[in-house]
Amino acid sequence: MAQRLLLGIAEVYCFFVCVTPTPVCGTVVQQSIAALAGILVLAGLWTPVAGILVAIMGAWTALLLPANAALPAVLAVLGASLAMIGPGAWSLDAWLFGRKHIEPPDF
Repeated sequence: MAQRLLLGIAEVYCFFVCVTPTPVCGTVVQQSIAALAGILVLAGLWTPVAGILVAIMGAWTALLLPANAALPAVLAVLGASLAMIGPGAWSLDAWLFGRKHIEPPDF
């Protein structure tokens, strides 16, 4: 839950910083896609897809602007890890599709 909040709020913040009169964070289209993915992450909807989008946009921004690559690189890593671990119990994914539990096989 905390990782989803951190990532979603950071992506939306980066979008609003990008649309200022002096943008320093890449293209507006790129940040718009990342902000949309951040909103999906905040809601917990389609979390694996949104996490992958965040990771791709963060890596793209880090490669596009190597002087300011720290924040996009961290957001890319957080997005990739969130895509791998899933949405968690308090999310729209869990409410719509049910929580997935992996049961180890009995030997």
